[in-house]
Amino acid sequence: MLAISGCGSSADSGHSNKEVEVWVKDFHIKAPKHVPAGDVTFEMYNRGPDHHELIVIRDDGRRLPLRGDDLTVDEDGLGPAVAGALEPEPPGEHLVSMRLKRGDYWLICNMAGHYMGGMRTRVVAG
Repeated sequence: MLAISGCGSSADSGHSNKEVEVWVKDFHIKAPKHVPAGDVTFEMYNRGPDHHELIVIRDDGRRLPLRGDDLTVDEDGLGPAVAGALEPEPPGEHLVSMRLKRGDYWLICNMAGHYMGGMRTRVVAG
């Protein structure tokens, strides 16, 4: 079901780019617990029915800051902790590439109510 495979290459760096499949559906994110460090492409498969986003955030051990609605993460307060993001996307396959340092990361959907509804998971890059 979930696979990590190394293929392709990053156009800007010339390093091997690894692919990580992430499956999203209302209030669920499925991803491998361990992902490669370095150049990574997340393949988000949105199984709908709504638009979903994928935000990859380096975990510094602190709780993610919430907006005043207490339902969504305050993305403005994250600064450089955001490694990469896909904005709200319709059902289908969507790609986003980034470079991950070794460490822990959150994968979240920050659409209204989705984060607090369970659309978050932690992964370890290494």
